Amino acid sequence: MLARWLISASWRTQVRVLSPLLRRLKSRLSFLRCMLFYVYVLHNVAYSKIYIGYTADLSARILSHNQLAKKGYTTKFRPWRLIYTEAFKSKDSALKREKELKSARGRKFIRDLIEKDYIERRSSC
Repeated sequence: MLARWLISASWRTQVRVLSPLLRRLKSRLSFLRCMLFYVYVLHNVAYSKIYIGYTADLSARILSHNQLAKKGYTTKFRPWRLIYTEAFKSKDSALKREKELKSARGRKFIRDLIEKDYIERRSSC
């Protein structure tokens, strides 16, 4: 009878016993492990503002920043232009990179990207 139950243990929690129904549900949600998380940088040329964030659905998030959102920081400085993205397999990695980009060194990296893009646009005219 005990063989019908899945026993799961973690160093943070005590031993848990999972029912067969929960085990099937857990296996069906395995696609979440294949999900990509994106760190992105938005730039507003008119106000010279940058925004750094992470998401699992990049296109929906950019649409939200530019059109759908009703309140918040990004609504004040529309329109936003996507200037940089990075993809990660885990949410933790994406959060870590987002934090790095929000540091002084990360912001310098972003400003250098913006300046390089500006110079390239000026030289192509």
